[in-house]
Amino acid sequence: MTQNQVLNMAKEALGTAIIVGGPILLISLLVGLIVSIFQAMTQIQEQTLSFIPKLLCIAVILILLGPWMLNVMTAYTTNLFTDLANYARY
Repeated sequence: MTQNQVLNMAKEALGTAIIVGGPILLISLLVGLIVSIFQAMTQIQEQTLSFIPKLLCIAVILILLGPWMLNVMTAYTTNLFTDLANYARY
């Protein structure tokens, strides 16, 4: 396996991880920011207040985007197994 093949595999793996994990992380960040602004405006300093909205939003995102995420990961895995014979050659 050459360096180019290793770099290509790493690039595809990182790209797939960013594409699949990005929406969940972005929604979690936005909900946390909104809850933090709400806490600052109302002076409620409860540390556990942000967990329930984040959990609910992440669950909704997983329900809505779950099939798409599964398709992206399945396509990546299929591509990886298809090219496995090329990677195994010396």
